[in-house]
Amino acid sequence: MAGAVFKYDATAHDMVAVSAAGYKACAKPVKGARVYKSGADLVTLARGTNYFIRSIPGHCQSGMKIAVTAA
Repeated sequence: MAGAVFKYDATAHDMVAVSAAGYKACAKPVKGARVYKSGADLVTLARGTNYFIRSIPGHCQSGMKIAVTAA
């Protein structure tokens, strides 16, 4: 498993792990979804593509999302 550190302004943003469908649709995270809020999150990535969005209304829809592929 690979890891990555995501840095962002925690006073204005968060980061949520979602499915490919959730990423594409900017869907509200499902109950139990992994939500990151520290602003400097160490995330363990599964092999393949991992999807993350911002859950603050309007953020994902304006392009604040990322797909990360881990080998």
